[in-house]
Amino acid sequence: MSHHIIDFNNVHYTYPDGTEALKGISFRITHGESVGVVGANGAGKSTMISHMNGYLMPSSGTITIGDSKLDKTTLHEARRSVGIVFQNPDDQLFMPTVFDDVAFGPLNLGLPKDKVIERVNEALTTTGCFHLKDKPPHHLSLGQKRAVTIAGVIAMHPDILVMDEPASNLDPGSRRNLIDLLLQFRHSKIIASHDLDLILDVCDRCIVIGDGRIRADGPAREILLNEELLRENNLELPLSFQKREHKNKLNSTGGNMTELEKLKHLLKHWMEHNEAHMKTYTEWAEKADGLDRKDISDILRQIVEDSNKLNGLFRKAEEII
Repeated sequence: MSHHIIDFNNVHYTYPDGTEALKGISFRITHGESVGVVGANGAGKSTMISHMNGYLMPSSGTITIGDSKLDKTTLHEARRSVGIVFQNPDDQLFMPTVFDDVAFGPLNLGLPKDKVIERVNEALTTTGCFHLKDKPPHHLSLGQKRAVTIAGVIAMHPDILVMDEPASNLDPGSRRNLIDLLLQFRHSKIIASHDLDLILDVCDRCIVIGDGRIRADGPAREILLNEELLRENNLELPLSFQKREHKNKLNSTGGNMTELEKLKHLLKHWMEHNEAHMKTYTEWAEKADGLDRKDISDILRQIVEDSNKLNGLFRKAEEII
């Protein structure tokens, strides 16, 4: 059997607060597949990804990575096989220099120093970050940070690459570099993203998640151009196809896209990103509580509350356009 296989069998997961995030998820990803995972905010994408190397463990059901059922005894093996790039690169960058960050994983695999240096240089070259190797990570742009986190995962030589919102907040040039990099990775890769155009560019298969369940699973192009399916799951056509549709409408009516229509699209985009950030703030508030830093957690929760109010204003503006 290939080490590049992930198999979820009737996986359920409930958070400590009682939120049922996964409700019987089943799918199988085989060697060399490129799979996109899409769904509205809160659908269960990030929770599912967090199960792929044991960061979270199922409340019930089973997960198989390669030849092994995922449990506490196989966690180390699973984390060698599955490399995850989380949404916020700052969660994975904590060493004094870029080189040290990328070397952290290989060193923990127990590799000899010369092999570690070889892997780090190879990964930094592949991701276009070799010139950044001596820089402190906190001095980098968001796009550079994301490329460095990918280098850190690649240096581990994983069988399977998993990414959560890899294009979030990237400028167009950095986004294109990311797509080119992902196309170079020939092993299995799983990408969860709101960027449906990126999924179309990179993935052959697409899984739609809604309310903790799989709503559709099939060829990416077929799934992502099914407007009715997307609408049922609070998604929209990829922007490239929205533009084509809009252009066709304009050609038939002789009109132009109004500034208000552009603004409505932007408001939806801003809300999605704001909600993603709110989730990160909440996670770090909980971490601050664990460090007995209620002063920090209180501030972070206030940011979440203010962000929620901001989303309400975005939603109100969208409704009246």
